[in-house]
Amino acid sequence: MRWLKSPLAAVLCGGIIMGLALGMRHVQGLFMLPMTTERGWTREEFAMAIALQNLIWGLAQPVTGMIADRFGSRRVLFAGCSLYALGLYLMAHAAGSMELALTGGVMIGMALSGTAFGTVYGALSRVVSPERRSWALGMAGAVGGVGQFAMVPVAQGLIGNLGWLAALVIIAVLLAAAAPLALPLDDSSAARAPAASGQSMRAAIGEALSHKGFWLLNAGFFACGFQLAFIAGHLPAYLIDKGLPASTGVAALAIVALANVAGTYLCGQLGGQYRRKHLLAGLYVVRSMAMLLFVVMPLTAASVYAFAFVMGLTWLGTVPLTNGLVSQVFGVKYISTLFGFVFVGHQLGGFLGVWMGGVVFDATHSYDMVWTASVLIGLAAAALHWPIDDRAVSRLQVA
Repeated sequence: MRWLKSPLAAVLCGGIIMGLALGMRHVQGLFMLPMTTERGWTREEFAMAIALQNLIWGLAQPVTGMIADRFGSRRVLFAGCSLYALGLYLMAHAAGSMELALTGGVMIGMALSGTAFGTVYGALSRVVSPERRSWALGMAGAVGGVGQFAMVPVAQGLIGNLGWLAALVIIAVLLAAAAPLALPLDDSSAARAPAASGQSMRAAIGEALSHKGFWLLNAGFFACGFQLAFIAGHLPAYLIDKGLPASTGVAALAIVALANVAGTYLCGQLGGQYRRKHLLAGLYVVRSMAMLLFVVMPLTAASVYAFAFVMGLTWLGTVPLTNGLVSQVFGVKYISTLFGFVFVGHQLGGFLGVWMGGVVFDATHSYDMVWTASVLIGLAAAALHWPIDDRAVSRLQVA
């Protein structure tokens, strides 16, 4: 039982929860064609539900962060896993597009705010010492990446052998079983402790909102959400439309998730050695160039796998860097709340990325316009990160 109170236990358990939560989100594109075909929905209707999920996740994250900062992350993670499981079960039995939007969109969006990196990284930032924080965030992201990778063959195998409905129900059971893993992430004592400066949560939010860099970080994070949600939601269908077998899309998502293990860990480690804002700018440039080359070069299985590998290396590496940058500038007392506000920008981008994919395809029978937008938005994000003032606020410098 003593081991359960160790930083390593918190990192592993947080990573597993995050891996399951983000893993299911990562494979949503595999459910698009079988669900829309059997239910008679359009791609826009399915994309709208997933877009709503991204939006609700973003809007709920600041509120979830406030609850975690005030009462501890453990309760939030437990509740988030339970809600995620219920949302998946009800999504499997949705008879119409409105029910799909309420379950796969609203319920799972709210659940993600309590099970993904916003809550997990916030807890780890408090339970792990500052000198080990970059390691903890990077390692948790790597463990979560392994979970994402594993979810691809699991979901595809379940869909192929049992059908998409049974696949959703089984994954729901996995999320419910993961709820007790929240126990080692006990940051309640840190959450209840008064801030060293006596700063209130309201004052902390006001301080962040008056900081120009906070808004630049929010705007730049928009690109991350746009790119990732579009690719995760539409890449499998895009490849099938181009004449490649469904197995290519499955393999591509698996490569993204596997490369993300190394990429997230490396980004977490590099964040402790180099300026995070410069690393973030570099990641967005690399992503944009990878997407540009992907759409202009001849499409083959090899080019798909190369693209997936590069994207995987930069996939969620932005998150520990962004979270670390927020804690570096504003401290960790209200890190879950402040990261939640930054994450709103990410999820607004995610909403538009996955929704526009469906709208543009239904209107033009092509994803070309969305690929172009993804490239341009990524380059804009790189430019926005460079001028961020990443010095600790004066309150912390004095303290």
